[in-house]
Amino acid sequence: MLLGPAFVASIAYVDPGNVAANLSGGARYGYLLVWVLVVSNLMAALIQYQSAKLGLITGRSLPELLGDRLGTGSRRAFWVQAELIAAATDLAEVVGGAIALQLLFSVPLVLGGLIVGGVSMLLLAAQSRFGQRSFERVIVGLLAIIAIGFLVGLFVHAPDGVGVLGGLIPRFQGTGSIVLAASMLGATVMPHAIYVHSALVRDRHGKPAEAANTRLLLRITRWDVVIALGLAGIINIGMLLLAAVNLRGVGTNTIQGAHAAIADALGPVVAVIFAIGLLASGLASTSVGSYAGATIMSGLLRRRIPLFVRRVVTLIPALLVLGLGADPTAALVISQVLLSFGIPFALIPLLRLTNSTEVMGDHRNGVPVRIALTVSVVLVVALNVVILALTVAPGA
Repeated sequence: MLLGPAFVASIAYVDPGNVAANLSGGARYGYLLVWVLVVSNLMAALIQYQSAKLGLITGRSLPELLGDRLGTGSRRAFWVQAELIAAATDLAEVVGGAIALQLLFSVPLVLGGLIVGGVSMLLLAAQSRFGQRSFERVIVGLLAIIAIGFLVGLFVHAPDGVGVLGGLIPRFQGTGSIVLAASMLGATVMPHAIYVHSALVRDRHGKPAEAANTRLLLRITRWDVVIALGLAGIINIGMLLLAAVNLRGVGTNTIQGAHAAIADALGPVVAVIFAIGLLASGLASTSVGSYAGATIMSGLLRRRIPLFVRRVVTLIPALLVLGLGADPTAALVISQVLLSFGIPFALIPLLRLTNSTEVMGDHRNGVPVRIALTVSVVLVVALNVVILALTVAPGA
C-alpha cells in the first residue's frame, strides 16, 4: 500500500483551528463562505501535490532545499518565521485538544494541554520506533474518527441544498466576513503541511532510480493527495454546514458554546461524538505539527534537538494561553489568521523550486500549473494585505 503520506499531511487541514474557523463561519454567516472552503481546498490539493512531487523527484525536503540556497543570515531568519508559524499551529492544536478533554471529562484546560502534549509525544516516539507506516496507520485511524465526529450531525439535520449552492457564489458581507475568510484560508492552506509533505514522501519512497518507477510513484502520489485532501475538504465543509444548520442565530462564538448548542439541537450523543472528533483532531494534528517542526529545524538549521525538549518548548505558548484565562476559541481563530501570513513564505519558494528545470528536470511544472500556483500566491498575499489594512485602519 503506497498511499499514506498525504493522509498525514491532510491532518493539518482538519485541526482544531479549522473547527473554530469553520464553526464561526457557519454560525455567523450561514452558507455565505462555503466558496472560501472550496477554493481553499482546491488550492491546498494543488500545493500539497507540488510539495510531494518536490520530495519525490529530488529526494529532499523543501526546508533542506531552501537551506542549501540561503545564506546563513537569511536561512536563520527564514527558520525563525517558520518556527513562529509552527508555534501558532501548535497553539491551535493543543488548545483544541484541551477543550475536547474539558468537554468530555471536565479536565481543567491547562491539565488538558499537558495531556495532549504528552500523548502526542508518545505518538511521535512510536513513529521513531516502529517506522513511518505505523505512524501513518495511526493517523489515518484518527482521521476516520475526526470525519465521523464532525459529519455525523449532518445526517440528523441535513443542510439546505439551495443554500449550499448559493454559498458557492464568491462574495463577502462586511469586514468581519473578510477576516474570517482569511482565518479559514489560514486553517486550510497550512504552511507547516507544505514543508512536511516533501519530507513525508522522501522518507516513504526515497529518490526513484528509474524513470518508469518515477512515473508510477507520481501517479500514486496524485491519487494519495486527491483522496486525502478530498476527505479533508468534505470534513471542513461539513463543519461549516453543521454550524449553518444548527448554530445560526444561536449567538455562540466558542467551541464550548457550539458543543452545547449541538447537544440542544442534535442530542447529547451527537455532542459527545463531536467532542471525540475534536480530541482526535488535536492529538493527530499536534503530532504532525511536531513532525513538521523537526523537519523545518533539520532542513534550515541542519541540527536536531531531543524530541522531549522540542515538545516542551512548543507547548509553552499554548499552556500560557490556557493558564492566563484567554478565550481559547478566539485564540484558535487568531492563530489561523497568523498562519495565513506564513503561507507566502512557504508557497513562493515551492513555486520557484518546482518551476526550476535545474531542480526538477523534466518534471518541472508546466504552464497551466505555473499559472494556477501563481494565482494562488497572489490571492493569499492580496488577502493578507487587505487584512493588514483593515486591522491598522482608523476605526477598524
